[in-house]
Amino acid sequence: MINLSKLLTGMKGEGDDLRYAINQGTRPHGVSAGRGPVVVWNMTRACNLSCKHCYANACPAHDPDEMTTEEAKRFIEDLAAFHVPVLLFSGGEPLIRKDIFELISYAAGKGLRPVISTNGTLITQDTALKLKEAGVGYVGVSLDGLEERHDAFRGRKGSFEQALSGIRNCLSIGQKVGVRFTISKHTYGDLDGVLDLIERENIPRACFYHLVYSGRGSALQKEDVTHEQSRDALKRIMAKTLDLHRKGKQVELLTVDNHADGVYLYQWMLEREPERAAELLELLRRNGGNRSGIAFGCVDWHGNVYPDQFTRDIKVGSIRTQTFSEIWREAAHPVMAGLRDRKPLLKGRCRECQWLDICNGNFRARASVSGDFWAEDPSCYLTDREIGIV
Repeated sequence: MINLSKLLTGMKGEGDDLRYAINQGTRPHGVSAGRGPVVVWNMTRACNLSCKHCYANACPAHDPDEMTTEEAKRFIEDLAAFHVPVLLFSGGEPLIRKDIFELISYAAGKGLRPVISTNGTLITQDTALKLKEAGVGYVGVSLDGLEERHDAFRGRKGSFEQALSGIRNCLSIGQKVGVRFTISKHTYGDLDGVLDLIERENIPRACFYHLVYSGRGSALQKEDVTHEQSRDALKRIMAKTLDLHRKGKQVELLTVDNHADGVYLYQWMLEREPERAAELLELLRRNGGNRSGIAFGCVDWHGNVYPDQFTRDIKVGSIRTQTFSEIWREAAHPVMAGLRDRKPLLKGRCRECQWLDICNGNFRARASVSGDFWAEDPSCYLTDREIGIV
């Protein structure tokens, strides 16, 4: 994640201590010294919607072999002992699992910070209160445009109003909540509308995700925006960040899954405020770019472990045969070992890029669509000149 609000305005955001810790890029199996990675747990495959970009290939029914409540608690205990800072409950739709509040409470009681990624349609006022009482630190609700686009993208009419109602229900009881927006050809046209919605509804946080081709979404490679549109989207999000800051509004805007944004942001700042640009560059270097398989990991409903939630074709272990902490520390799978020392393995423009210290080869899941896991990331919109290739 690239916290535009912090980098452009100095606003402190939740999680910045994880993103910008000193020397965090040198830690082989966690966010910083003495801590494990942020973990996404796709706790169920079941979902009440049918979204076009679902990396988990969600479906209406529960998988009969989903991890049980007791397995989940042992998993959580291991994460706590490994000093994992954040456990993100995801799906499918995590609110469909009957033990969701019990497991969130259990994680909070073990010292983890539970957060949840949801489509928001099931967040009634009562559910919002239960989430807060269970100890949820943050609720991320997916919006893929305004009503017409969102409903078409999510596969159900009325899902936009239900998601917005879920956000409002969280806000009404003081539960921190924010928007998750994935940039694609289908949603690009509503970017400005969603930015205005965030301001109008006083939503305190929003993450703008670049499309990653994986799972059902692998067919969406042709649905990605152009490089020019990626660049334009970032410019508009930056402009909104600065506008909100001028108005004195404490809204945190971030971009996710394309570290070319960091390079662009630094070069943009270098032209305008060189002294601030040096500080920004230092923060980006602390972040270290993409850290899949290092400071970020994923576990699915069967207990299979992956380098991140998008790299679903590379299973590096199972918590049903070995603890997560053991799998993560040992990094026995060659891809895991490669991710932790990837620079010699990168190919194409990524290999030649002078900004590897703040990008780290970007997202390997996207690169692997070419058939080569170490190929250049096709979503890097920077020109050869901007990345130092003569």
